[in-house]
Amino acid sequence: MLRSHRGKVVLVDFWATWCDPCREEMPKLVALARKLDPAKFQLVTVSADEPENQAAAVAFLDKESVPQPRYIKQTADDQVFIDTVDKRWSGGLPALFLYDKSGKLAATFVGESDPAEVESAVQKLVK
Repeated sequence: MLRSHRGKVVLVDFWATWCDPCREEMPKLVALARKLDPAKFQLVTVSADEPENQAAAVAFLDKESVPQPRYIKQTADDQVFIDTVDKRWSGGLPALFLYDKSGKLAATFVGESDPAEVESAVQKLVK
């Protein structure tokens, strides 16, 4: 996934419809993405919802005007999914993984995060 965004700063947001802080954070992430040059920054969302909640996840993303790319977890084994993302990640949501222009992990925010702190970390990499 990250290879296709090489040359851009990428913020990957792992969220779920059942996660209140995830839903509260989403409009702030969308606002940040709109504020930045799309040639330099990409917001990628990945829903951790189960298959039976995929319609609700898509409806939420549409309601919040979340830009593409938008993904929904496609695995039956949550631990494999979590380990594929980052073996140090507990799987807690919301989870933001910030990658620099070369695709290297630059910062991780797990749980409720300060929007100003996230934006500051992004801005440092976008310059």
